[in-house]
Amino acid sequence: MKKILLLLVLFGARLVSAQNGTELIKVTDMLKIKQISSVTLSPDGRKVAFVVNQIEPDGDSKWEFKYQNQLYLAPTDGSAAPKALTAREAASQPAWSPDGKQLAFVRAVEGKPQVFVLSFEGGEPVQYTKHKYGASSPKWSPDGKQLLFAASIPLKDLLKDTDLNPNKEIPKWPYEKPGFDKNTQLVPNNAKPDPDGNWEEIRAYLENNANDKKAKVINKLNFQEESTTSADMSFSHFFLMNAEAGAKPQPVTRGFYRFSNADFTPDGKQLIMTGDVDDTQHPDRSLESAIFLSDLTGRNLKMVLGAEGKNYNSARLSPSGKWLAFQYGNTSFVDIPMLALMPINGTVQDIINIPFDRNKGNLTWSEDEKFLYFSAQSNGGAPVYRADLATRKVEALSDVNAGISSFDLLNNKLVFVKTEVANPFELYAADAAMKNPVRLSSFNADWIKNKKLSFPEKKTFVNEKGLTVEYWVMKPTHFEPGKKYPTILNIHGGPTAMWGPGESSMWHEFQYYAAKGYAVVYGNPRGSGGYGAEFLRANINNWGTGPTYDVLTYLDKAGEGGFIDTSRLAVTGGSYAGYLVAWIISHDQRFKAACSQRGVYDLGTFFGEGNAWRLVPNYFGGYPWEANAKAIIQRESPINYVQNIHTPYIIFHGENDLRTGVIQGEMLYRSLKVLGRTVEYVRHPGGTHELTRSGNNRQRIDQMLRTIEFFERFIKH
Repeated sequence: MKKILLLLVLFGARLVSAQNGTELIKVTDMLKIKQISSVTLSPDGRKVAFVVNQIEPDGDSKWEFKYQNQLYLAPTDGSAAPKALTAREAASQPAWSPDGKQLAFVRAVEGKPQVFVLSFEGGEPVQYTKHKYGASSPKWSPDGKQLLFAASIPLKDLLKDTDLNPNKEIPKWPYEKPGFDKNTQLVPNNAKPDPDGNWEEIRAYLENNANDKKAKVINKLNFQEESTTSADMSFSHFFLMNAEAGAKPQPVTRGFYRFSNADFTPDGKQLIMTGDVDDTQHPDRSLESAIFLSDLTGRNLKMVLGAEGKNYNSARLSPSGKWLAFQYGNTSFVDIPMLALMPINGTVQDIINIPFDRNKGNLTWSEDEKFLYFSAQSNGGAPVYRADLATRKVEALSDVNAGISSFDLLNNKLVFVKTEVANPFELYAADAAMKNPVRLSSFNADWIKNKKLSFPEKKTFVNEKGLTVEYWVMKPTHFEPGKKYPTILNIHGGPTAMWGPGESSMWHEFQYYAAKGYAVVYGNPRGSGGYGAEFLRANINNWGTGPTYDVLTYLDKAGEGGFIDTSRLAVTGGSYAGYLVAWIISHDQRFKAACSQRGVYDLGTFFGEGNAWRLVPNYFGGYPWEANAKAIIQRESPINYVQNIHTPYIIFHGENDLRTGVIQGEMLYRSLKVLGRTVEYVRHPGGTHELTRSGNNRQRIDQMLRTIEFFERFIKH
């Protein structure tokens, strides 16, 4: 009871103000939402820097809008409102200098990221790097005299770069260009391009065509990016420079393998990094990740943890430098990594596991090294947790009704970004136990206070596998007891995503549908994240029937409340959920209308055209040509049941979506059209798989409106 009263004290005021508003959420309110990220505390803990992403008019057209990232600063005691540190040009990735007098950040210059430094003693930001490969993820050395940054180096530049590759070496791993031995094709060809010349001159001519983008010659396994195919290969490397404008960066990492993270050890004498296990395996085939220590020159690289078939990541050294926190697990399978500790000079025999059956992120040490903080999606929210390192017990510091998307900790101060139903993003400060929270910002609170919102009701049931499935029911915003309402069943993708009150990406869409007079039902069927490894793996070899049972069961149970009109049901979802919508309406005829966005409908084809192709072997135990896997892949592909689809159906796909592949939507649409079914197909030019989350804002609004307008054709209010 005390816990319930505390929650009412903490959250009650905002709930009441939101519920007392009278204005309905509009589709264009999407443009008002400001997102907060990259929270970082000043060294004295009195100030917090962070990034605000907002949507602004783009040019003179009243219909076009752009995203803009800017840096903000706020006192952590709540004594003043946040103020903008940057304007006009976008800025991101803030990093405090150790004395708290400067802030490094990243801004694009001529299409490449570069590091800038803002002095709090006055003046405009100063551009510190003019690196030919760009510069991102800046980190200050503990004494403030040096800056570490990352850059992406194309293979063709790495081959000839005298700093990164002074001996003009070529990769040890096979480049996989057919007909050539020992990567000899990577040795620069000095012949004069001539289509009528000898073979070396012809090859020089062909290479020239490829350089001029007249041809893409693909030898990579992973050739699909998010919006285009690419024959190019690049490598992340780290550079160190004196912390002064114009200083020459020196490479720390070298070679033909990738590094993903790097930071200084607390004494500033070494770097701790994460990267490929070795440089003998082609980067597209290397799934392992290892943790390394090196001196500041990078010449003495020592593997701390790494092994075949293992992925070691999220390396975080304790403030004293004595302990290493990290995560590890097997490669290329559906599972949850283990959180662990190890003395920095220890071995795998010294690893101390901290069991916690959730995917974890943002590992952060307490100053006294008694606790390790992290966030994790769980049961519809994303709480902050802390592990007591003496007992190995994990304690939740916030509840599952909210999501913490970014946080930083210093001494007894915890600053964090919170998502909740009452407000999608706001900045808070609290003590280290997340007690006595103070809201530091009003980026969304000011416009939401006049809005009337729908608050979801959480419910559960136990499915036939004994798994507890959670779902939420949102009544229409202007709900009247005794009336029945049309209802939208909204399904998440992934399939390992998780929805709930603490998840921000669907905040606006759910509220908009409720404002338009629909009840909304959503939940987390088997295979979702946020419920542990057993739940996560419960849809292996079973993408269709099992998850369908879960979502239709919670739709049925939601209808037991009496206000859902079961004769006016619609269903929608994107990505994996686009798949599941197709599966459902080919096996069930209850829906009056359906919508699939960026879905997968033929798993065998998806293996070839989507950059998320590893889902096929990971979930179905093999490849489309292998007999056992082939039978499962065909059984689980909705396209093979297309003749059973009679529900009016609208299908969306971004024209440049290569995560799932645009042919997926075309196949399903054409099949239904040949069958004479009621179907509409919408392509968004330039749209990628992220269209509804970070795509063109006019197209985001377009897709939401087209979805509900289509439903309205078949579901009359």
